Amino acid sequence: MGILDRFSGIKKTTEKDSEIRTYQDFWDWFITKEKEFYEEVKIQNNIETNFFDIIAPKLKQINEGYYFLAGMSDDTTAELIITVEGEIKNIVFAEEIIAVAPKLDGWKFTALKPKMNLTSGIEMEGYKFSGDNIFFYANEIEGYPDEIDITFVYEDLNAENKNSAVTGVCIFLDNFLGELNFATQIDTFNVIGKNEAEKELVPISKLKDFLLWREREFTEKYKDVKDFGEEDAYTVLEAILKNGLPLIATINTTSLKYDAKASYPWISVLKIEYNGEQNNGLPEKEDYEKLNDIEEAAFQNLKSEDGNIYIGRESADNVREIYFASKDFRKPSKVLGTIINDHSEYKMSLEIYKDKYWQSFERYNVNQNN
Repeated sequence: MGILDRFSGIKKTTEKDSEIRTYQDFWDWFITKEKEFYEEVKIQNNIETNFFDIIAPKLKQINEGYYFLAGMSDDTTAELIITVEGEIKNIVFAEEIIAVAPKLDGWKFTALKPKMNLTSGIEMEGYKFSGDNIFFYANEIEGYPDEIDITFVYEDLNAENKNSAVTGVCIFLDNFLGELNFATQIDTFNVIGKNEAEKELVPISKLKDFLLWREREFTEKYKDVKDFGEEDAYTVLEAILKNGLPLIATINTTSLKYDAKASYPWISVLKIEYNGEQNNGLPEKEDYEKLNDIEEAAFQNLKSEDGNIYIGRESADNVREIYFASKDFRKPSKVLGTIINDHSEYKMSLEIYKDKYWQSFERYNVNQNN
């Protein structure tokens, strides 16, 4: 029995419910229905209606980025997996809700899709994905020695099935490595057919050991590196967009000269929309002051001593973007997520991604070296 047979499909939260506000609220409610839920997961006569559609709106009240899987871990244990489908900014919230889950007989609660033994592989859209037909090799990127760039080779990939093949390989890796590792251990990757391969193929079974080796190598390299200090210097930059509107950026140019950027690999971008129609796309006084207060709150809660670097901000075309680089993604997820929740007067969004060499900011220091 493969993983896709044992677990019901991923369900995204959908409806709104006003009763759940905290992790404890959710688990208190879950306990009142756990026996009914257990039977639904075990028998699966109508799991969509009698489990998924009930639990989904409750989870959404805590975080809209939750998805979940449910199935029998063994003959007597039902398992609920809270997943975020690899979305970095939501990982910490899946970890937190499971960390306070109750101990219930017959239940297992898991944060993020775990590593699984995929000896039989998975099947999707008529194609099989397994250790027999997926291989890999690592690529070296000149000037970026710490970058982990992987080419995955799927033997049966062709022009007609490329989209399905890429999706299938990603699902296989998500389960083979585990959701957390797949989301965080590989910086960039691509999927090709065997006829496109340019290096010797390595069995996919060796991927975990390769990634652990690279992780140890990275940790050893940066363990004695001095953390970025407080001696910031800022530069105001101006430009004109293609649409003719001005762009103004205030950038921590000291940080861009830091020689160990890879030790702060996680980039957070908080985007805030405002109405600058009367000021060429730049914030007017009232918004300007409010946006500065929001930025200051982020700065005060993402301190350098906690492993964060304030990179700067950029305002143009009715949007302000605020940038941080961090050693880990969890605290920025929580701090910036709270700011979004606390300022409903603005439309905001958060993106967190790995960029070991801060290539996102090369436009600000074109005359300097990494």
